[in-house]
Amino acid sequence: MFCDELKLKLVAGKGGDGFVSFRREKFVPRGGPDGGDGGNGGNVIFKVNTNLNTLGHLANRKKYKAEDGVGGKKKNMHGKNAEDLILEVPKGTIIFNEDKSMVIADLSKEDQKTIVVKGGKGGLGNARFVSSTHQAPKFAETGEPGEKKDIVL
Repeated sequence: MFCDELKLKLVAGKGGDGFVSFRREKFVPRGGPDGGDGGNGGNVIFKVNTNLNTLGHLANRKKYKAEDGVGGKKKNMHGKNAEDLILEVPKGTIIFNEDKSMVIADLSKEDQKTIVVKGGKGGLGNARFVSSTHQAPKFAETGEPGEKKDIVL
C-alpha cells in the first residue's frame, strides 16, 4: 500500500518511580535509607532508512508509545532505563506538528536520526534526600510523564 501522508499520535515513556526502603541487617537495628532511583522513559526516534519509499508500514497503527522506565528497588538499585522506540521512514520525510504550521524535522540525509518526543525522567529514591537534619526520609519522587505529540509525516 502506497502512503505519502500520515497522521500519528506519539507518546514517550513515563519515568520509573523512586523507591522508599531502609537498610535491614542483623546487628544494625536502624539502618539508613537505601531506596533506588527510577529509570528514564523511552524516547520516540525517527530514523531514515534508504530502502523504504513509502510510509505504508506505519499506517497500520495511529498511536505509537515508547516503553516506561522501571521503578527503583531496595539496596540502592536503580530501575532500568526504557528502550527507545525507533520508527524508520524514507529519505526526504518531513515531520510537521498537528496543523502543519511548524516543521519539527526534515529527514533528508542517510541514517539521520531525530528525537521527536522525549521520555520522562526517573524519580529519585529516598536515599537521595538524606541530609544532616533529615536522616530518615520516608518519601520518594514519582517519575515524570513523557511528552505527547500529534504529528503529520
